Amino acid sequence: MQSPADRQDRHEYPAHWEADVVLRDGGTARIRPITIDDADRLVSFYEQVSDESKYYRFFAPYPRLSAKDVHRFTHHDFVDRVGLAATIGGEFIATVRYDRINANGMPASSPADEAEVAFLVQDAHQGRGVASALLEHVAAVARERGIRRFAAEVLPANTKMIKVFTDAGYTQKRSFEDGVVRLEFDLEPTDRSVAVQRAREQRAEARSVRRLLAPGSVAVVGVGRAPGGVGRSVLGNIRDAGHPGRLYAVNKAFPEDLEEVDGVPARRSVRDIDGPVDLAVVAVPADQVPTVVAECGEHGVQGLVVLSAGYAESGPEGRERQRALVRLARAYGMRIIGPNAFGVINTAPAVRLNASLAPEMPRPGRIGMFAQSGAIGIALLSRLHRRGGGVTGVTGVSTFVSAGNRADVSGNDVLQYWYDDPDTDVALMYLESIGNPRKFTRLARRTAAAKPLVVVQGTGTAPLGHAVRATRLEHDTVSALLRQAGVIRVDTITELVDAGLLLARQPLPAGPRVAILGNSESLGVLTYDRCLAEGLRPARPVDLTTAATAEDFRRALGQALADDAHDAVVVTVIPAIGEGAPGDAELAEALRSAAAAMPGKPVLVVHVELGGLAEALSAAASTAPQAADRPAETPDPADRQAEARGPADRPAETPDPADRQAEARGPADRQAETPDPADRQAETRGPADRPPTALPATPPDGTHLIPAYPAAERAVRALAEAVRYGQWRREAADPGRVPEYDDIDEKGAARLIGNLLQRGQGLTIGQEETCALLAAYGIRVRRALPAPSPDEAAEAARTLGYPVALKATAPHLRHRADLGGVRLDLADEDQLRRAYAELTELFGKPEELRPVVQGMAPRGVDTVVRAVIDPAAGAVLSFGLAGAASQLLGDMAHRLVPVTDREATSLVRSIRTAPLLFGWRGSTPVDTPALEELLLRLSRLVDDHPEVVAVTLEPVVVAPHGASVLGATVRLAPPPARDDLGPRTMPAY
Repeated sequence: MQSPADRQDRHEYPAHWEADVVLRDGGTARIRPITIDDADRLVSFYEQVSDESKYYRFFAPYPRLSAKDVHRFTHHDFVDRVGLAATIGGEFIATVRYDRINANGMPASSPADEAEVAFLVQDAHQGRGVASALLEHVAAVARERGIRRFAAEVLPANTKMIKVFTDAGYTQKRSFEDGVVRLEFDLEPTDRSVAVQRAREQRAEARSVRRLLAPGSVAVVGVGRAPGGVGRSVLGNIRDAGHPGRLYAVNKAFPEDLEEVDGVPARRSVRDIDGPVDLAVVAVPADQVPTVVAECGEHGVQGLVVLSAGYAESGPEGRERQRALVRLARAYGMRIIGPNAFGVINTAPAVRLNASLAPEMPRPGRIGMFAQSGAIGIALLSRLHRRGGGVTGVTGVSTFVSAGNRADVSGNDVLQYWYDDPDTDVALMYLESIGNPRKFTRLARRTAAAKPLVVVQGTGTAPLGHAVRATRLEHDTVSALLRQAGVIRVDTITELVDAGLLLARQPLPAGPRVAILGNSESLGVLTYDRCLAEGLRPARPVDLTTAATAEDFRRALGQALADDAHDAVVVTVIPAIGEGAPGDAELAEALRSAAAAMPGKPVLVVHVELGGLAEALSAAASTAPQAADRPAETPDPADRQAEARGPADRPAETPDPADRQAEARGPADRQAETPDPADRQAETRGPADRPPTALPATPPDGTHLIPAYPAAERAVRALAEAVRYGQWRREAADPGRVPEYDDIDEKGAARLIGNLLQRGQGLTIGQEETCALLAAYGIRVRRALPAPSPDEAAEAARTLGYPVALKATAPHLRHRADLGGVRLDLADEDQLRRAYAELTELFGKPEELRPVVQGMAPRGVDTVVRAVIDPAAGAVLSFGLAGAASQLLGDMAHRLVPVTDREATSLVRSIRTAPLLFGWRGSTPVDTPALEELLLRLSRLVDDHPEVVAVTLEPVVVAPHGASVLGATVRLAPPPARDDLGPRTMPAY
C-alpha cells in the first residue's frame, strides 16, 4: 500500500503555476513545479552546487543526494508538499520547496496553515534575484493551498538567504536558538511587499531592455553576400552609426574561406564566433529562425531583435510559430524584440547603435520613441529627422524601439526602462494596442510623475500580430483612464511630435494664463481664439505692428515673461517687408536672448511662411547641422528605406526576408509604397500640417529650445496639453486618500456575497439583496414596492406615504421618462389610480409594464453612477448625468478604483455637463459633497469585494441637500484573476 508521500499528487499537475520571469540582471528563467520526471535534472543540478551552498542548505556536509533524497524532492502532492524549480535551457538553476507543518513542526495536512520553506540556488546564478522570484511564486502557491505563514531556519552565516526573506516586505518575526536563525512571516501581501515586488519588477525589466539597447557586441544573422537586403542593410547601418562594440556578419551560406563582409568579420554560425555576443539581429526567413535562436541560446546571446515576418500577423499558423519562437527564446533566458520588427536605435555616445532598417542615425537628443509597426516607426523618425521645411530634429532621439508584433518586449517594458533612464526626458509612444491595460496604466502613472509621456492610442482594433486582452471598455473610456494616469493623449503623429517638441525643451507652465504678442493683429486674435477653445486663459494680444524690429520683439517678450500674470508666452510672427525689417537670424537671436533671461516659463513661436526663420531657428542649435553642411536635397528616410529594400538589392542565394515581411504586412504597412501616415490626416496640407521646428534659447548646449509651429492651432494645442499635464503633476503630488467610514460592514457584505454566489456562477441579484448589500456600505436605495394591480399600488402608496411616483420597470421602459412610463408627484389615491389607468392604456397589461410605486425624492439633477470590473483594465468607476447626456453624447467621466477623495471631486467636475450641478443659469446648486461621498462608498464596495463585478445606480437624484438613489442593480460573479497582485510573471505563451 502506498503512503501519501509515494503518491505523485492528490491534484492534477498545476500547469497554471508555470511562469516565465525576468531576473534582476535582465535575463529570464522559467519557474515550474518539480515532478517525478525531474530526478536526473535534480541530481545534475545538485552536483553543480558548491559544498558551501550545500552546507547552508542542510546544516552539514552533504556532498551528494541519496536515492531517498531524490525521491523525496521529486514526489509532491501539490498541496502539502510542493517543489518549484527555476530553469534555463531546460536545466535547474534553483529550487524551492515547502512542507506543511503543524504547531509542533511535524508534517501535517489542512487545516494546518503553516509550512517550512527552503531554497537552493546554483552558485553561478546567485545574485541574479532567482531566490526572490521563487519566494514570490511559492508564496502565491501556498496561499492558494490555504497556507498563511512560512517558517524558515537559516544559518547565521547564510546572509544572502536571510536577506531574501527580510527584504521581501512580509510581516515577520525573527528569533535565534541553538545557533540557527528562525524566521516566520505571514504570506498575506502588504503594502511594503507589493512595493518591493514592483520595484524589483521595474529594475529587472528595465535591465532586460537595457541589454537589448546597449549591447557590447552584436551579430547580424542573415547578411547576404550581395549588397542590399535586410540583413546587409542593418549590418551597414550598425557599422555606419559608429557602434564601438564588436560586430559580426552571420550567414550559413557564406563560403568557409570568407573572412569579412563590408569590413565586418564574417561567420557561418553564431557558434563560430569567438567571445560573447550580447545581441543578435535576426533577418532570415521564418522557417530558419528556430535554428538561429537555438544557436544563439547555446552561445549565450542575451537578446534578440527579430526582423523576420511570417508570424502572428499572417494568421493562425503564424501565431503558433510566434508562440513557439517566444517559448524557445525564453528557454534560453533571452528576450525578444519582434518578430516583424523594424529595429532599435540608441544614440548615446557610448553606444551609437542603429540596429534598424532606418538608413540614417537620428541626432542624439532627449526623446524616447516607441512604435509597434514599421510604417509608424518610419513616420516618427522621418518627422523628427526631416530638414529644411520639415522638422529639424534639433531635439533629437535618445532611444527608439519598433516592437513589431511585440510577442515579448512591449511598451510596458520600454516604459520601465525610460522611467529611470537619465538620457530620456520625454517619452513618445504610438500604441496600436495595449496588451495589459492595468499594468500599462500603473506604469504610466509612475512614469508621468517623473517625465512627460505622450501617447497616440489605436482605435481599439488590434493588428493581427498582437496578443490583446479582451476588454468591455469603450475606446473613449480607456483614453480617459490613461489621462487620469497622467498620460498626454493625442490623436495624430503630428500632435505627438508637436507636444514632444515643446515638452522636451521647455519648462512646464504653472497655469493656463497665456500672453500673446507679435507683429500681426489677425494672427494674434486667431491664437487668442484657439486658446479660449482649448480652455486656456489668454490675455489680449499685444500687437507690435509689422514695423516691429528684433529689439521690439526682445523687449516685449522679456516684459511678458517677467509679468506674474502670465504662465506662458506665444509669439506670433509674419514676414516683414521693407527697410529695417528684422532678419531671420536677428529675430531668432532676439527671442532666444529674452527667453534665456527668464527661463522659468515656456515660450512658443507661431510663424507663417518664414522659411528663412525656420532655418535660422534650427541652425542655431549645436545639434543641428549648419546649412552649409547639408546636401542640396535630403531624401526622407522612408524613401531611402524603400530604395534600400528594392527587388534589385535582394541577396542572390536566398529570398530576402524583408520582402516576405512586406508581403505579410500588407499594403498598409509597406514602407516603400506607403506615404507618411501623418500625411493622410488631411486632404490638403496647409500650414497646420507642416512639421514644427525648434529654436534654442541657451546656445551652445541647446538645453532650452523654443519650438516654432507653422499654425496657431498646433502651437496652442501643444501648449494646452502641457498646461493640463502640469496641473496633473501638481495634483499627483497629493493624490488624496481613500476615506474610512465607520458605518461600513465589510464582513457582513462578504457573508451576503458568499451566500448569494452559492446560487450560481454569475447572477444579477434581486432588489431586496441589492438594497441589503448597498446598505452595508452606507448606500441607501429609496424603497420601491411592486404594484401588479391598482389596489396593490394604492396599498403600496399608503405604506410609503404620499406623494409617490408610479414607474414602469419593463426593460424597454426602464429609465425612459421620455416615453411616458413615469408619473411623478401623485398626491393622493385618486391621482395614483388615474395614472395607473393611463399607463396600462398606453403600454399594455401590468404584467408587461411591471409597475412599482416609490416615494418621491427631493427634486434635483438626475445622474447615473456605474462601477464595473473589466478583465483587462480592472475596476472602473463612472459618472454622468442621466438621460441624453450620457446615453446619446457619451458624456461620462471615469476613474480607476479605489478612488480617493480628490479623485471623486475631480470625477464630478470632469463631465461637460457639470455646470448643471453648480447653479448653471441661476439654478440652485446641488449637494455635490453628498454625491462625492456616494462615489467613494461605491468605490470601496467594489474594491473590497471583487465579486461585485458590476453596479449601476440610476437615477441618483442630487438635490440641494442630499442625494437619493432611486434604482440599483448589482451583478455578482467570481472575480477575474488579478495578475498585478500575484507574483511577477511575463505574458504567457
